[in-house]
Amino acid sequence: MKRIFLLFTLVSIFISANAQTTNPKIDLFPKGTILYGNIHYANDTLKKHLLDIYLPPTGKSSYPLIVWFHGGAWMLNDKYADMDYMRNTLKAFVDSGYAVASIDYRHSTTAIFPAQIQDCNQAVEFLYQNAGKYKLDRDRIALIGFSAGGHLASLLALSNNNHVSDFYPAGKKPHFKIRLMLDFYGPSDFLAIKGNDSKDPRSPISLLLGGTVVDNPDKAKKASPITYVDKNDPPFLIVQGEKDESVNPDQSRSLSSRLTAAGVKNELIIVPGAPHFGVMFDADYIRARIFSYLDEYMK
Repeated sequence: MKRIFLLFTLVSIFISANAQTTNPKIDLFPKGTILYGNIHYANDTLKKHLLDIYLPPTGKSSYPLIVWFHGGAWMLNDKYADMDYMRNTLKAFVDSGYAVASIDYRHSTTAIFPAQIQDCNQAVEFLYQNAGKYKLDRDRIALIGFSAGGHLASLLALSNNNHVSDFYPAGKKPHFKIRLMLDFYGPSDFLAIKGNDSKDPRSPISLLLGGTVVDNPDKAKKASPITYVDKNDPPFLIVQGEKDESVNPDQSRSLSSRLTAAGVKNELIIVPGAPHFGVMFDADYIRARIFSYLDEYMK
């Protein structure tokens, strides 16, 4: 897993905090999409405490929300990552009347865990508290995450009904609830990671935790989404590449099995021949399953 996400590299862009009509990624969205860019969600000036909101151009009073968590080994990329190769799915979200919010979070090279999950919780709580201002339906929130973003989104979704105080800024549990989780090849159980990734102090997981899994088993368990599975969790759609060279497909299989044992609705799609990321995950049949879940839980 030490090569995890290193292929993700997209150029960051700058947009103002007011509604915009153009930016380097807006062409991926339907014509007329309304953009609120570079919103500070933590009441500070950190570059990694920003988010973007994309609204459908239909003029409704509110929209169900899908929050986008980017990948990048917890130490690369930004809120524009993963969009290009998922362009058809991204466009379909807005075409179908969903708002999309894409968030940044601090890299592990700047702050170790739990800084990342604190940022993610704070960003989603900001969206919840400011739902009226940005025409968001605060009661219909889904998450989608890729790789490291899949890990963080799954961790947020599964720990949301627990009170893990240091997962939240100032220990304050957020008010939002998650309706649906869309997990694309996110690691789920750090204690089950095999090989050098559990022992190498330079691996992405070690950099995230501030030490190796072998030396920090309690922290590795705390940072693992699978730790928090219970019957009250939201439904999961899990998508995993069969030939993933970075996140072993057993990570997704284990998460699906644990969810099933807890009575949580979930579905695991193993994409034949697929590597760690890429256009194979933007296939029509995967998008159809995504919208089946959205129609059931977000309408």
